[in-house]
Amino acid sequence: MASRNHSSITEFILLGLSADPHVQVLLFVLFLIIYLLTLLGNLLIILVIHTESNLHTPMYFFLSHLSFQDLFYSSVTVPKLLENLLSQRKAISVEGCLAQVFFVFATTGIEACLLSVMAYDRYAAICHPMLYGQVMNKQLCERLVWGSWVVAFLDALMNILLALNMDFCEVQTIHHYSCELPSLFPLSCSDVSTNSAMLLCSALLHAIGTCLLIFFSYVRILSTILSISSTTGRSKAFSTCSSHLTVVTLFYGSAIVRYLMPTSGSSLELILSIQYSVITPLVNPIIYSWKNKEVKAALRKMMIKYLQCLSTEEI
Repeated sequence: MASRNHSSITEFILLGLSADPHVQVLLFVLFLIIYLLTLLGNLLIILVIHTESNLHTPMYFFLSHLSFQDLFYSSVTVPKLLENLLSQRKAISVEGCLAQVFFVFATTGIEACLLSVMAYDRYAAICHPMLYGQVMNKQLCERLVWGSWVVAFLDALMNILLALNMDFCEVQTIHHYSCELPSLFPLSCSDVSTNSAMLLCSALLHAIGTCLLIFFSYVRILSTILSISSTTGRSKAFSTCSSHLTVVTLFYGSAIVRYLMPTSGSSLELILSIQYSVITPLVNPIIYSWKNKEVKAALRKMMIKYLQCLSTEEI
């Protein structure tokens, strides 16, 4: 079925971010640095959480999976972006493009689900502290993480199966640096109304479903925090949520607008895509380590141990 539908063309051309060779070199260096820092930052978060016993709690369990997801997320698009910035002909095969569409959709969905799960975790910790250990047990945490992956991949699979039935004829230029499902609709010479409806339903269900869980969690959290008489207590309770709220704002603010706005190849689309697929995986570990005293203490402890090991080896 796929080979019959895509027999007219074999590849797409990704126009990318700039046609100026000098700008492309500068962008390559910039995005390479961002990608390497993303890998380093998220790997450090995962390593610290798994090596420090005091971070073996549900909140940090979810954070380690969010960091792993961010590694996966950025690796879906950035390596191909780097390759195209140095290539004369910025091509991607139809099969490679559809594979990238699938993983972009899946990773976006996983990120949204994990952020909503982390909001529920904060709700349980602040609103029901005496029952927190019982409610957020290891089995439930693992099920919530695996459930996030399964739901996101099933959603992506339904959309990509419909995309396999799209016919691509003569137009083969994508005004983007990566393959995303909305960018393929203008290229199709077949009816994409079903695909558009499915994408809209998926985006709304993911956005509304996860946003509602986050919203109601924080309504209850805010109500509980305001009922705390101590200013210090309110500040401490809110500080445990500030990192998560910052990440939620960065991710949802760009991803929802990108997937709900009409595809036009505008600069705004590129900026929004860069925000949630490149910048967010970079800043997530920075936000969580900068605003979290426990993570900062664990990072310092790990660095001290590493430096001690180096000095021992030199002696």
